[in-house]
Amino acid sequence: MPETSIAEAKTQLTRLIHLAERGEAVHITRRGKPVAVLLSEDEYARLRHGQAQRNFWDLIMEMRADPGFEPVDWSKEEVDSLRDRRPAREFEWPE
Repeated sequence: MPETSIAEAKTQLTRLIHLAERGEAVHITRRGKPVAVLLSEDEYARLRHGQAQRNFWDLIMEMRADPGFEPVDWSKEEVDSLRDRRPAREFEWPE
């Protein structure tokens, strides 16, 4: 996966776009730290489409459909045993 600085990307944009179109993600850096990724439109659409379809409820349903899924039966005693019993901290409101 190619990596280039912002300054290089400005002068080599056409070449970097061709790389992205061929399926290579181009990582763009500022002072050596990654700040952006140049992707093809197809790859961007694939990633975006995948995120749009996997909402929270879909993930819950997928989890429940897993044959290994066993719901947790939380009893009051079990929940109480997990609670922090230490006294609350003193708090002063800022003036």
